Order: sequence, then structure tokens, then C-alpha cells
Amino acid sequence: MGFKCGIVGLPNVGKSTIFNAITNAGAEAANYPFCTIDPNVGVVSVPDIRMEKIVASYKPRAIIPTVTHFVDIAGLVKGASQGEGLGNQFLTHIRECEAIMQVVRCFEDDNIVHVHNTVDPLRDVEIIETELLLKDLDSVEKKLIVEAKNARVGTPAAKLKLNACETLKEEITKGISARDLIGKDEYIDELIQDLALLTAKPIFYCANVNEDDVLTGNSYVEQLQAHAQKTGSEVLVLCGKIEEELSALEPEEKQEFLNELGLLSSGLDAVIQKGYSLLGLRTYFTAGEKEVRAWTFEAGWKAPACAGVIHSDFERGFIRAETLSFADFEKAGSWNAAKELGLVRTEGKEYEVQDGDILYFLFNV
Repeated sequence: MGFKCGIVGLPNVGKSTIFNAITNAGAEAANYPFCTIDPNVGVVSVPDIRMEKIVASYKPRAIIPTVTHFVDIAGLVKGASQGEGLGNQFLTHIRECEAIMQVVRCFEDDNIVHVHNTVDPLRDVEIIETELLLKDLDSVEKKLIVEAKNARVGTPAAKLKLNACETLKEEITKGISARDLIGKDEYIDELIQDLALLTAKPIFYCANVNEDDVLTGNSYVEQLQAHAQKTGSEVLVLCGKIEEELSALEPEEKQEFLNELGLLSSGLDAVIQKGYSLLGLRTYFTAGEKEVRAWTFEAGWKAPACAGVIHSDFERGFIRAETLSFADFEKAGSWNAAKELGLVRTEGKEYEVQDGDILYFLFNV
């Protein structure tokens, strides 16, 4: 379990280049629109220095990190929701993703054509967001027909659902994203979830820049950041070419290259961190001589729910969790040493699992 991130953007903004770099999946990247015809999917192990330290202590026979799925959606164009370009079939693939990364071109290059001939990040963002809204509007309008029939012969609750559907249509028609409507009405929340509306998904922007601008940004990045601030989104600044070079290096060489460039982390690290932050995801570990494994859970989950990530029986028959924080593990150097120091705790059903916890579940079914 990790999360699935959909990568969207106009044609020729660097989506497939960045996808290739962070997944090493080998998706074709070329200088013409609609290079990506079917969605490319890459599965990436989530880098975590904590896991490396746990592995060094246990020296297990198997190491199983948590993973992130990246889905490179074909370049969208104006009118995609009505079938323009390669059609709206590609918007459907986004429904399966938990978060969306919109790659926005923030660089000049005469050798790489732009589908609209000029670089304008705000125009590009507006086109993509409009297509997502129009696709959602289409879904809501179809649902409205069903709810209207139900309300004519149904219960008072059916009429409330119809009213919620009408309100949802009105708001989306005004350009309001579904994510901005969550929590205002239980029936609207239910519709948003049932319809898997695209604009309900958390979104962040990836400003694709030239090598010279990766540290400082540029005027295009500033425009994008100003827009993101208004909408409560965030911007990552990446250079597709740099990420491409990084993807071809060994781990030790990667760090040297990053240091030379003055970068703290790779694009992959930054994207995964942003996705985890947006979705409120955390990681806990199980460890032993057989295997060390990372598990993903949502912030605020209690011990039984986290146990259920492994198997439903663990949650159903949960008794207690032997718990060691990563900070205490690092301080002691091993589980056994931590136990001798009294750092291993016994936690019950009400314990809220923390990021980095090492857990051993006891259960009985």
C-alpha cells in the first residue's frame, strides 16, 4: 500500500520525461503531441532512510518497502472532456488515482514545440482544470437524471439527494472544484465519493524548468506559485533533464550529483513526500530476521486499524501492539537493546500509531 499518483498536463510539457526519470519505466518521450497513447504505469519503492537503518540492524532475509504507483496520462488538450485530441477516455484513468500531479511547462526551448506555440503556465493550468471540471459536470448531469427519477417515487431522503446533486451541478458550473465543497453537506460528500469526481482529488503542481532555474525558479514559476497560493495548492520545482540524468546514476553517484547542484533531494523524493503530505499518509514498520517491511497508513489511525493493513484478522482479533518509536530504536541501536532500556511499550486499542513506529502485533482469532 502506498498511493497512486496521476501525472497530467498538456502535450510536450515534460510529463513523460519526468515519469521516466522517477520510475525508470521507459515510457516513450518525444517531441510531438500525443506521444503517450495508453497510460503508462510505474511502481516505485518509497525511499526511506529509516528503513535502511532498521535493515542494517536486523539483516533480514527479505526487505519489502512500501510503493507508490505513478500513472502517466496522455497529454490533455482543450476539449478533451468532449473527445478532442485522443478523447476523454484518458480522464477516466485519473479516477483510479488518489492524488494528481499537474506538470506545467515553465521553460523556453525553441527545439521543443508547445501545443499552443507559447509558454504560458496560467493558461495551461486553466485548460487542464477546465477539462477536469467539465468531465465532473458530465458525471453529475448523468447522476442528476437518476436522482430525479428516484425523487419522483422515493423517500424524503431521495429528494435531499436530488437537491444535493442540483447544488453540486450549480457549483461545478461556476468553476468550483469538488474538493472545495467537501464537508459542507453529507449528501454532497456522498455524491462526490460515489462519482469519484476528478476535481475532488488533491492536486499539486510540478513546474518543469531548465537546469539553470532549478534552484532559483523564474517568472513562470512565480506565476504558477501565485495561482497555487490562491487555490491552496503547492508547487514543486523540478528539472526533467536533471531527473533524467539522476535516474541513470548509482545511489552514491546520485548523492554526489545532487550535492554538486545544491539540491537536497531528487524529484522522486520530493514528489512522494508531497503526495504523502497531501493525503495524510504515514509509515510504520514490522521487523524481524525473516523480513523488514514498511506499511502505509493514514494519520490518526489507531493500532487495530493499522494492524488491519497487514490482514483483516489482525484487526479483528487485535490484543495489543508492542511498540518502539524509530527515535528510540535509533538511540538504542536495536529492538533488544531498546527493550532492556525500557523503551519498548505495550499499547492497546486506543493507541494512535505514529509515523516511524516499529510494531509487533499480538492477536487472536
